[in-house]
Amino acid sequence: MDIRTLCLGVLTMGDATGYEIKKIFEDRLDLIFHASYGSIYPALNRLTDEGLVSCEEFVQEKRPDKKIYSITAKGRYKFLEEIMKKPAPDRFRSEYLATIMFSHLLPAGTIAELIDQRIIERTEKIKDMASQCPSAPENAEQFMCGYGQAVYQAEIDYLNENRHLLEADALMGRRAAE
Repeated sequence: MDIRTLCLGVLTMGDATGYEIKKIFEDRLDLIFHASYGSIYPALNRLTDEGLVSCEEFVQEKRPDKKIYSITAKGRYKFLEEIMKKPAPDRFRSEYLATIMFSHLLPAGTIAELIDQRIIERTEKIKDMASQCPSAPENAEQFMCGYGQAVYQAEIDYLNENRHLLEADALMGRRAAE
């Protein structure tokens, strides 16, 4: 699913500014999709040009004009058409795992720090999601929140149970020179 389709989906939840859409990507959709302002605003502009989204501007004092985006009937139909299609296979991208792939080139202490830091980050993500879950008004949001927590907990468990696979090379002297 592309950024345009996801923006349409976010707008099915209600009217929103570009900032509010970005916050939804950061809070609710973080597990499945990363979107920057540099991708959100061009997507919204294109959706507006295509008549899938309408935009109303409000003048603000000492601030840029505020644009509130709404999905149109045509946009709602397009979104439903897109989500009825069979989803493409998931793609997984992780700079963390790319670093781990080449961990044999890193000092043992660095590997331990990478793993420890990842566990801390994932624990924080679980706490953040837990604070949002009780307020999730819809079953789908509760499902996504619980799914995210389960994925992050599984990662923590895997790291704790298997860190020895990376750290053992260092103990055996099969690590790049420190």
